[in-house]
Amino acid sequence: MHQAYILLGSNINPEINIIKAIEILKTRCKIIRASQIWETEAIGSNGPNFLNLAVLIETEFDLAQLKLDVLLIIEQELGRIRTFDKFAPRIIDLDTIIFDNCIIDTSLWTQNFIALPISEIRPDIINPDTNQTLQQTALSFRNSAFATPFHPKG
Repeated sequence: MHQAYILLGSNINPEINIIKAIEILKTRCKIIRASQIWETEAIGSNGPNFLNLAVLIETEFDLAQLKLDVLLIIEQELGRIRTFDKFAPRIIDLDTIIFDNCIIDTSLWTQNFIALPISEIRPDIINPDTNQTLQQTALSFRNSAFATPFHPKG
């Protein structure tokens, strides 16, 4: 079995689409842990704020299969349309950040929307360039950029 840390994000009907994505993901992988949902500003566009959360999953799929046979399929099922603008608003985005203890996306250290949710379920990872833990990195983001735990209205 493999373990993967997956980041889910949405800024088009995010309260609905993140829940739908988790429900579909549960049918294809075992979810071990989940972070709370974080609200962060859109980067690179004037789009609405994003909601993001991270999950730790167990899967029989290798990294390539996980992307092609699970994550991209979930995005398609929920109606994501990819455009040339990588910062465009999106229905759902699922990305593997860590796979079998290998960091796949080094933006983990530089982007609050990745660091904050992942740090809740894997705070002890050490940045090889700074020797800071992910928890320390996430705390600095929380103090310096717009990022807040999301609480549904009503």
